[in-house]
Amino acid sequence: MLLLALSTGCSSPQAPSDIKIDGVLTSAKSNLVFVEGGEFWLGDVGNESGVLFNPISDDNKPPKLVELESFSILKREVTWGEFVTFLKDVGRAGDYTVEKGFKRAVRLPITSNDDPASPNYKHKPARSPNFQEAENYCLWLAEKTRLPFSLPSEAQWEYAARNRGQAIAFATDTGEVELDKYLQRPSYAIDPMQPVSGNVLIHSSIDVERRPVGSYPPSPLGLHDMTGNVAEWTKDWFRPGFDHLSTKNPVAIEPSREHAGKRVVRDLAGLGDHVGGNATVYGRMGRGLNSYYQGFRCVVNQPQPIN
Repeated sequence: MLLLALSTGCSSPQAPSDIKIDGVLTSAKSNLVFVEGGEFWLGDVGNESGVLFNPISDDNKPPKLVELESFSILKREVTWGEFVTFLKDVGRAGDYTVEKGFKRAVRLPITSNDDPASPNYKHKPARSPNFQEAENYCLWLAEKTRLPFSLPSEAQWEYAARNRGQAIAFATDTGEVELDKYLQRPSYAIDPMQPVSGNVLIHSSIDVERRPVGSYPPSPLGLHDMTGNVAEWTKDWFRPGFDHLSTKNPVAIEPSREHAGKRVVRDLAGLGDHVGGNATVYGRMGRGLNSYYQGFRCVVNQPQPIN
């Protein structure tokens, strides 16, 4: 039903926007990183000395041994330019305005532009107005490319962020954090043109400003911003712990009564200020389906690399 609904809103083949759409599709296929599957312990495994990475949270313990098939994942977060192209193509770009009742657009309009100083610069990470549009974007890619795109499962996201399940704290080039000095000043003094420093953006939960995707060195697996910049949706329904998950390609496909209406969000470093290890790749939380500041990336659920 959803794919059919997306199709009815699409532009005609002759529409001027098709050139931009083709660019989005080409970029999606060319920016995939193949992740060879395998077994790993999902959850906070602790370091070699047994010290937990995220000691204050019980939602990611105890770890569970699971197995994943190979898949491919976008090496960077979906951008404003890509996301707005999708919304225009399916006829929903005008649905998320103050005039249409989307009051959150006062702080962060669902638009993109060519201004590097703007929070909505086309190369900065998109922030979907809700979970459904993030999922819809990946399904739109699936329909347009005929590849099995989707949001990542929580297990896929963590496996990729941890360089195929390694016991690391951060998905940076070194596994450690060198904070960018950006956003370490009062909001009125932030300069979007300030050069990039360090290897990750974590600071400031009160500012919507973020860096363009891919501003920092990639992880050893070739992925950008799986620590920092923006938090990211996964397709799992949220439940504490991992006992409810299967051991093969696990994904929580049903909500619990206690946490009804919440999906798993990962990369809590992307929310900004943090405590108690939540900025590590083990931090997780449930967010309501209408939560509007999360970014996302998509995966292709195919066990062979995409040519």
